[in-house]
Amino acid sequence: MSSVEVLGYAASATVLATFCMSTMIPLRILALASNILFAAYGYFDHLYPVLILHATLFPINFVRLVQFQKLVSDVRNSNRENLPINSLLAFMRKRDVAAGTTLIQKGERADRLYYLSEGELELTDFAKTLQRGAILGEIGAFARDHERTATIVCRTDCRLYELSESDAKQLFFQDRSFGFAILQLIITREQENNRRLQEAATA
Repeated sequence: MSSVEVLGYAASATVLATFCMSTMIPLRILALASNILFAAYGYFDHLYPVLILHATLFPINFVRLVQFQKLVSDVRNSNRENLPINSLLAFMRKRDVAAGTTLIQKGERADRLYYLSEGELELTDFAKTLQRGAILGEIGAFARDHERTATIVCRTDCRLYELSESDAKQLFFQDRSFGFAILQLIITREQENNRRLQEAATA
């Protein structure tokens, strides 16, 4: 067996190993190793489409690895009630919403959570205004029935960033400290809601 064939088998083995990984950071590291091995294999065996493909994939995998490592680091260093939004934005999709739009309707299916970057939102069930920097929708996204617990309307034109339910759950399971930050946020929100209900009942 030639050295080039050994290189090809080694590259294939790293791809197989990536399918066996259950966490994102080791998977990305193995993917980078696979890109290097396949690029070398393509070069020495004159398989230039393979070389070009993996030379292109290497920076993509590298950037994603750096983003995820930064996310994990920020979560571990963040306050217990806050999420590392600057790191999360790399995984979120920007959305502009006009004033008067109902962003979330109570009782509908919750399939994403949001970060309010600009504008004001109104939590109509509690007559509360949400300002820039608010995180919302996390309770429904992680609830068993995936049901929205309140209606939220845009008081002004708003710019939001949204994270799908599936991506949020992937991030939740990738790092325990991220999961802990989400848990703390949900508990804090539920305590606020219960306190408002108690105050309304007392009044």
